[in-house]
Amino acid sequence: MADINVHDLDPALSFGSRVTGVTRDALQDEAVRARLNRLFEERGVIVFEGVESTAEMQVQISEVFGPLKDHPVAYVERADADKLLGVIEIKAKPDGAIVEIDGEQLSTWQPWHFDHAYNNELNRAGVLRSLKIAETGGRTGFADGIQIWRDMDPAFREKARDMHLLLNLDLRYGRQKFGLPENFRVVQEHADSLSAENENGRCSVHPAVWTRDTGETVFHMTGYGCRGMVGDRSDGAFEAMEEVWREAMRVIQPYYHVWHPTDMVIWDNWRVLHQACGCAPGEERVVHRTTIKGDYGLGRWEDEPAREAQPA
Repeated sequence: MADINVHDLDPALSFGSRVTGVTRDALQDEAVRARLNRLFEERGVIVFEGVESTAEMQVQISEVFGPLKDHPVAYVERADADKLLGVIEIKAKPDGAIVEIDGEQLSTWQPWHFDHAYNNELNRAGVLRSLKIAETGGRTGFADGIQIWRDMDPAFREKARDMHLLLNLDLRYGRQKFGLPENFRVVQEHADSLSAENENGRCSVHPAVWTRDTGETVFHMTGYGCRGMVGDRSDGAFEAMEEVWREAMRVIQPYYHVWHPTDMVIWDNWRVLHQACGCAPGEERVVHRTTIKGDYGLGRWEDEPAREAQPA
């Protein structure tokens, strides 16, 4: 078997691993591929260090974990239209959102969320690579839903069990009613029309809590794009979700990744929440992302019948 090295991401955390020694040749070794898939299932986040920094290598690493999925929103910029590799480009834009947290202005900031929450299908994973790294900030946060659930007060866990969130593509922060940090304000809202077009759009439904086949219960909630709960879009519904969210933030034990040019990171989108920590407005930051196809089977459109629930 090819020689790859695996270490815990942080000895204080219950999730995440660092892997070095991954090359194109190593990825041809079936034993290496199997080991990486086991590691991904067990640890939820893998930081690949010292890898070849190309789109082709990003795709090769991604395909270890499953087939690629094109991004469900045509508006999102593709990085590889000619090569059809399935890589999208995320970058700071002058007309992008700017927020202020504790007096600091940030662009490319996103709150804790899981990807494609506005869809009925929930992709398996994402892989990130940073091409242009901001001089200040620009970190990406990851948090384990298994750890959050395990450490929450049982009274709040009980409240979360019955929550099924309505989510759509209206991602304007001025519309987000829970899940934002304290001392937060919007300086400049998203300028694109995508959010406004979806203000009253069709919502997906996802549970705030679910149980993996391996038996662990996962806290999997986000306020990003949340329009309420099934059957309840009242202020009281958002107050109840905010109460549960604050408890989750009380116990959260995140990992914040500081990017290097030869890093790639994969995270389990069914288990791990992630956050873009933002950078100073005007700084150049470019990230490429691939998406791994899959579905955990619990999401649906709001006008469709509920799927059979899993006990939490």
